[in-house]
Amino acid sequence: MGQQLITNGALAPYLVDMAAVAWFLALFGGYGLIAGTETLRRRSIVGAMQRQRVQWMRNMAGRENRVVDTVLLGGLSQGNAFFASTSAIAMGGLAAVLGSGERAHKILETLPMVARSEPMLFEIKIVLMIVVFIYAFFKFAWAFRLSHYTAILIGSTPIVGVATAAEVEVHAVATARLIGLAAEHANSGLRSFYAAMAVLAWFFHPVAFMIASGWVLAILVRRDFFSRSRQLVAALPG
Repeated sequence: MGQQLITNGALAPYLVDMAAVAWFLALFGGYGLIAGTETLRRRSIVGAMQRQRVQWMRNMAGRENRVVDTVLLGGLSQGNAFFASTSAIAMGGLAAVLGSGERAHKILETLPMVARSEPMLFEIKIVLMIVVFIYAFFKFAWAFRLSHYTAILIGSTPIVGVATAAEVEVHAVATARLIGLAAEHANSGLRSFYAAMAVLAWFFHPVAFMIASGWVLAILVRRDFFSRSRQLVAALPG
């Protein structure tokens, strides 16, 4: 059936758009899988920061007053809540644009350099944006929840002198790992915001969409593996 549609020319005008979407999914989906491998994670800023989280939790376990730790964690938690709310607002706005249908389509096409497209293709572009922000919302919302769980673990940290050093170490490492999981989900949510910037280029031209996808991914690779911030954190003991 699909081959027949292509033969009849029904899908011919959309082949470049289909290739652009496939390119986008392959780049960001593939990067998420590859960068998440243990070997590459250790070489990235994510791995460098995780080593510092372990050191943070070890220092936390040795303090009697852990107010500073809960304040720091609260700041991280509020950041995740902010981005989750932003994702929800973006979803609502895009849903409103989708509901406006042809009127929103015509308004957008009045902008300079915006490519003309069929109403169905316009709706697909909006739906892809909505899907990206839905993914971001779930990632940030779960990171926010994990931050609350981490606060509980900080509160339940064994007291040095009452528990053995081994028990304190195990608890500190487990707490650091939970914070790391929250950071991984938040990082995936931030990548979704980057991806949304690439999807915006699709409204101008599918080729621009492909170029923007590659450009955005190059920025992510540089910041994760070759940035000065990664070199600075990786040089620290931990």
